[in-house]
Amino acid sequence: MNVTKVGIKESRIPCCGKGCSQRDSAEHEGYAGALTDRRITENNNTNADSEENGLLERILNRDNLNKAYKQVKRNKGAHGVDGMEVEHISQYLKDNGEELVKLVLDGKYRPNPVRRVEIPKDKGKMRTLGIPTAVDRVLQQAIAQVLLPIFEPQFAETSYGFRPKRSAHDALRKCKEYANEGYTYVVDMDLEKFFGAPG
Repeated sequence: MNVTKVGIKESRIPCCGKGCSQRDSAEHEGYAGALTDRRITENNNTNADSEENGLLERILNRDNLNKAYKQVKRNKGAHGVDGMEVEHISQYLKDNGEELVKLVLDGKYRPNPVRRVEIPKDKGKMRTLGIPTAVDRVLQQAIAQVLLPIFEPQFAETSYGFRPKRSAHDALRKCKEYANEGYTYVVDMDLEKFFGAPG
């Protein structure tokens, strides 16, 4: 979600979309290998290759994985398709951690399908949530812990969606601030359907 200023006060257009989970996440084969050479952030200055170890090695570092495990445990949450509850991850990682790391390093690890559950929304509508397995959540958290410090500083100051310590409420506060400055237009855009399948 971005709150964007357009040149003149009568046309300031904040894009204050609602937070939404990624639809049909990475289990789609069609998304595999989707790379781009185009700009993906506000400024494309990354320092990803400056470390002696590669990103994957940093992600799979024992300390990083332990930190990820502790965060997933704190977050709790429901089980994925494999039925493993968060409180059982510790023993699983003790028994299988080395094999898991090797699979990832060898490019042979495949995340499990995401369990789909529906939760009620306003006006009787339903929203589909995807719940990864506990093990996949640990790996996702480990990835985020390494990538976030690299990419977070590159996003526009007016970007609020899916960022740490930012929310839709912050975007609304920014819209109110703009209104108090005399800007008269706000456009609320929800890009949820943009990333889903056609139809």
